[in-house]
Formats: sequence, structure tokens, C-alpha cells
Amino acid sequence: MPAAKPARAKSIAKAAKPDFMPTFTALRQILERFVGKELTVQTDKPGNYHTEMPSILHRKKPLYFAGVRSGKSYVSFHLLPIYYNAGLAKEISPALKKRRQGKACFNFTSVDEGCFAELGRLVTEGLKLFKSEKFRQSIQKMQ
Repeated sequence: MPAAKPARAKSIAKAAKPDFMPTFTALRQILERFVGKELTVQTDKPGNYHTEMPSILHRKKPLYFAGVRSGKSYVSFHLLPIYYNAGLAKEISPALKKRRQGKACFNFTSVDEGCFAELGRLVTEGLKLFKSEKFRQSIQKMQ
């Protein structure tokens, strides 16, 4: 008869959920600086914050710009202008590239001041891109 396995403590079986609130808040603040000026809030729920650019319409809706979403294992920062500008993507530092998931998503488990400052710069550059006449015309052609 096989020996009985020792019972695991419930505290070991269920790991404590990490606290991503400081990371979420810091990433959200990057976008909040521009709300009311160039951006409006599309979604504002706990762990889910997204912005759009109301001055540019795509399929009769404001164009999504950027957002922050808290997941089970990390906080994601999505920045749509990277899709539209290959030059912007080339400016990303190696430290931020390590956090990149896909084309325009960056994942964090804690506050990273250097990467967050770089994301702030990329947001500023992305806004310049979205406000350019060339970009606006390209969006109109897609309609």
C-alpha cells in the first residue's frame, strides 16, 4: 500500500495576490496629465483605465489612444501610436523592450521610474503624431 502524501497547508497552495495598485496608479498618472487637453477618458474602472482622442474619429468613434489594465500577473500599458509609427518603435530602449508584449503593450509587476519616464516621452511623441495633418488624413482614408 503506498504511503499517504502529507497534506499541504492552504496558505502554500494559494499564493498571495500581488499588490499592483502602485504600479497601476503610476502608469495611469502618465496618461492623466493629458486628459482634458488632448485626451478624454474612455474607461475608468478599478484596474482598467483607457483614453481616446476625441478630435479624431475612426468609424464615427473617437480613436483609442492608450490605456492601463491590471491583470493577474502584471499591469499592462497599451500605447496605440506605436502601431502607426515604426520610428517611434525604434526609439524604445532595451530596458523597455524587455517589457514589451506584442507591438504596443508593455507589462510591469512593479514601478520602474526609468521605463515610466520613457513611456511618458512616448505618449508625448504619440500625441504629436496623432495631431499631425498627415496622420489625420491617413485615418480619413481608412473610413
